[in-house]
Amino acid sequence: MRAGTAVRLTGLALALSSCGEPVSPPAPAAPTEEGAWFTEITAAAGLDFRHAAGQRDDYRITEIMGSGGALFDYDGDGDLDVYLVDADDDGPSPNRMLRQEAGGRFADVTAASGLGDPGEGTGAALGDVDNDGDLDLFVSNVGPDALYLNLGGGRFENVTATAGLGNPAWSTSACFLDYDDDGRLDLYVATYVDFDPQKSCTDKAGNPEFCGPTAYRGLPDLLYRGHGDGTFTEVGGEAFVSRPVNKGLGVICADFDGDARVDVYVANDGEVNQLWMRTAAAPAAAASGAAFEDRALILGAALNLMSQPEASMGVAAGDVDGDLDLDIFMTHLDRETNTLYRNLGGQIGFEDFTASSGLGPAGLSHTGFGTTFFDADHDGDLDLVAVNGRVRRGASLMGRAERQAAWRVEASMPPLLRDYAEPNLFFVGDGRGGFVDAAERAGRLTGTVEVSRGLAAGDLDGDGDLDLLLTTCGGPARLYRNDTPAKGHWLKVRAVDPELSRAVLGAVVQVRAGGSTQMRPVVSNTSYLMAIEPEVHFGLGAAERFDGITVVWPDGSREEFPSGPADRIVQLLKGEGKGG
Repeated sequence: MRAGTAVRLTGLALALSSCGEPVSPPAPAAPTEEGAWFTEITAAAGLDFRHAAGQRDDYRITEIMGSGGALFDYDGDGDLDVYLVDADDDGPSPNRMLRQEAGGRFADVTAASGLGDPGEGTGAALGDVDNDGDLDLFVSNVGPDALYLNLGGGRFENVTATAGLGNPAWSTSACFLDYDDDGRLDLYVATYVDFDPQKSCTDKAGNPEFCGPTAYRGLPDLLYRGHGDGTFTEVGGEAFVSRPVNKGLGVICADFDGDARVDVYVANDGEVNQLWMRTAAAPAAAASGAAFEDRALILGAALNLMSQPEASMGVAAGDVDGDLDLDIFMTHLDRETNTLYRNLGGQIGFEDFTASSGLGPAGLSHTGFGTTFFDADHDGDLDLVAVNGRVRRGASLMGRAERQAAWRVEASMPPLLRDYAEPNLFFVGDGRGGFVDAAERAGRLTGTVEVSRGLAAGDLDGDGDLDLLLTTCGGPARLYRNDTPAKGHWLKVRAVDPELSRAVLGAVVQVRAGGSTQMRPVVSNTSYLMAIEPEVHFGLGAAERFDGITVVWPDGSREEFPSGPADRIVQLLKGEGKGG
């Protein structure tokens, strides 16, 4: 490189030896628990789990990418339980199923549940694949994936052999959807790289370092067509989604153009991102039931404002500006800003709104993974959390006195990971697409230095607000209770098709209250490697009632449901509203 030449560095690939020194975040104001919006309750809840990633001296890339989990009611008793994916490639380290019991404490029921998958785990996805009214669990692995059929009563059966889902490659995030409108759930699985355990990498000083993705070739993603009986056929080639070879990490399935059809957005590492949308029937699509076209580049959601690909990891979708369509936020590598794509509506496309949103500067010094939109304070505006942890060695945050005073350091962190730990980020939204850095309000959520990876939001204690489950690489899973002061009213909505006996993934729910309208998509995957209960949550501010609810079902039909009091859960049945 000639002197004076400016180069924009992008991609997780820059973890290789040609990189300059990563940017170190400045020491924040010391967070306090008193008055914090989030309180860590991990120990009080009895959530005892530590991710066993191996962390040997050979710096395998599989050991720094972390793993996810699921936050869902696994046994049908009305409260949320926690499933955590483990990944130790040195020996058996099965995944864990933790049941929530009276008093909000968790008990290990892995053996009784049958969910102790022994693979080198990465993520999880949830969906009712046999339409029997309960959620089944897909586990993505570095190696053969697994499907666990929910038998009811907290018992699951491994049906991978008969289901046709045992892909031997490295799978990452996945989501269930009904892409062919036949009422039976299908499955999109993002794949990462063709991992070679014999490959090794170094930094520019010759020290061992985790390889970046450019050290490996990418893999085609997978699309499985479901048959409604727990079995699937891989049709990615016929549907065109497996034609490109990419390095997928984050996935979300939702309707991004308002045509009532579910699309698939894929966050690719250091490569162009993809937005798979349904196309007109094509001869090659006969076996797959439908075909897809990648419209991310045309619609402005493939690259950043500088027309550059970035190291896209986690992805979140939400209506941040109140115009009733889904915007997209993605986390990236340090020296890249995290990116907010604002949806301009229909087929107009997206614009990179990062600079105007206030989300850019904080991300420059962090490497983000898990992220989610949620209304933390019930004011009707979406807020945002992004959790962080490096993939390339940087200046240590572990030994500086000034940082020790500001951040809580995880003392038992494996020594190999200490130069990769970072604090997390929290932003409060204004409902118009703008965000304010509110890390000082978040307590230990942003005041703990770890290698964070997965993030999911759900109402763990049944009080109507959304709490947080966070996973770390080589460290503990953590629970944060939402203690936001002066919260407004709330509403949770379940959109169910009684003919299918399940929540309708891909539906869009709009709630009118207090003179405004909010929308949320019904999804069961989130963030990075995480799965959630398919239930949508709204903050209603000062409104003690909601004025009505509209549901747009994936078949294009719209139904209106009547008004009612706030602060409750509403179940809406397809066909029972006006216009159904």
